[in-house]
Amino acid sequence: MPVTENADRLTPAQVATVEAITRSAAETDGTYPLAEQFQLRIAAADGEVRHLLGYLGDELVGYAQLDLGDPAGAAAEVVVAPQARRRGVGTALVTAAHELDARLRVWAHGGLSAATALADHLGYRPVRSLWLMRRPLAGAEPLPEPPPVDGVEIRTFAPGTDEEAWLRANARAFASHPEQGRMTMADVLAREEASWFDPAGFFIAWRGDRLAGYHWTKVAEDGVGEVYVLGVDPDEQGTGLGKALLMHGLTHLRDRGLVEVTLYVEADNAPAVALYRKLGFAHAGTDTMYQQP
Repeated sequence: MPVTENADRLTPAQVATVEAITRSAAETDGTYPLAEQFQLRIAAADGEVRHLLGYLGDELVGYAQLDLGDPAGAAAEVVVAPQARRRGVGTALVTAAHELDARLRVWAHGGLSAATALADHLGYRPVRSLWLMRRPLAGAEPLPEPPPVDGVEIRTFAPGTDEEAWLRANARAFASHPEQGRMTMADVLAREEASWFDPAGFFIAWRGDRLAGYHWTKVAEDGVGEVYVLGVDPDEQGTGLGKALLMHGLTHLRDRGLVEVTLYVEADNAPAVALYRKLGFAHAGTDTMYQQP
């Protein structure tokens, strides 16, 4: 019978075990079970994060993390060790998380049938979807040149100088986005410490003294490029700045010799999906958020 434990902070040994569980699940499922923000917070201890641990006997075999910072309700992600599945651990973790916030929303990555079955079993329904889209960079249709945008200067990000301006621009660009729009200075600095961080692939656009948009690229451990975050100030809608920034980033990744690039986009963002399709991206997977009606 699974047992769950609620903690505001994990011990170093628990952190190591949870990280091992997530790696094992990723190898088994072909997709990582926790999004980057959740990965970065496994060792976190602050008022917005709760950790739930799932045990079979004395063995830690499951983990759920709750982000309590969204006023719309807690968002959670759950992972169970492959060897411990179908023994009620996932059900126990989601049930315990629901007891902390009845408005609970749970992310499931990669469209796995087991996650869909668990959601159906607990009465959760899809409420939001993110599409993973891919585009080849090598041997594909050539990238168009980045179009110029009148009155805008595009340069690369300067660590130690541009963080505050970027946070303001990001908050405006993603004012209605429940995760990206809440990025803090601590979040930015944590990413600057990551092994993949490269300011040469972080493009920011200035209109006078205002940061009007940006394209932050990333190269994953497997050598695949990513449109990590692409944001444009609402006042810049219709100016072509978003496309210009996108092309700057894709050109940078191509020139680094990468063969493929990915991105995530809200499935119901029809204009963005249409733009990405026009530029050669194709749907390659879906992440789904579930919630009880």
